[in-house]
Amino acid sequence: MKLTPNIQKRFEDLLAQGKQLPARQGPVAKIVEPTAWKPWITSALNLLSHAFGENSVHFRQLSEVSDKFDDYHSTALSAVGVLEAAKCDADAGVVGTVEQRVAAELFADLIVSAKAALSEGQKEVAAVLACAALEDTLKKFASLNGIGVDGKTMDAVVGTLKSAGLVSGAQKGLLEAMPRIRNAAMHADWKKLSEPDVASVIGFTEQFLLTHLS
Repeated sequence: MKLTPNIQKRFEDLLAQGKQLPARQGPVAKIVEPTAWKPWITSALNLLSHAFGENSVHFRQLSEVSDKFDDYHSTALSAVGVLEAAKCDADAGVVGTVEQRVAAELFADLIVSAKAALSEGQKEVAAVLACAALEDTLKKFASLNGIGVDGKTMDAVVGTLKSAGLVSGAQKGLLEAMPRIRNAAMHADWKKLSEPDVASVIGFTEQFLLTHLS
């Protein structure tokens, strides 16, 4: 899993805040101010839940630290350590959310079916399958980044992703052509669709899944 820019920044912000949680000297050791700890740990748990899911080992470990919190600064630093480990593992590509994996597998199955249909000369079937996979992939990607896209057209979803800076470079340019193909496919306007159009949707969606949802 690759952290998106928004989630990456949130990790960095929370890590910086966690390392600077205000603490006062207690009878035995430093004690964290509860007014600072509670909002920080709430935000950290929310981030891990959003990024990896509540069944992830990182979320469970942080929940355990939260449940057993004893006000000591050293315990708070343990929570910061869990958050830091989660970010490092994500950067190394060794974790991903269950939701991401399920979505990626589902959309990949649609693409496999689209490729098979196209190879058999069923351009129309391939177009519908590929465009459905692409639209759902883009909406899932937006949702995973905290962007609400319910009820939005594909054109609007593409515009939102571009505005948020979640797609860029060559991928951004290719994406701009996708709504036209999708609209032709979903409205059965077959004269406006060619086999290369369908192949381009299949190729783009495969690459997008690999880059953002695998």
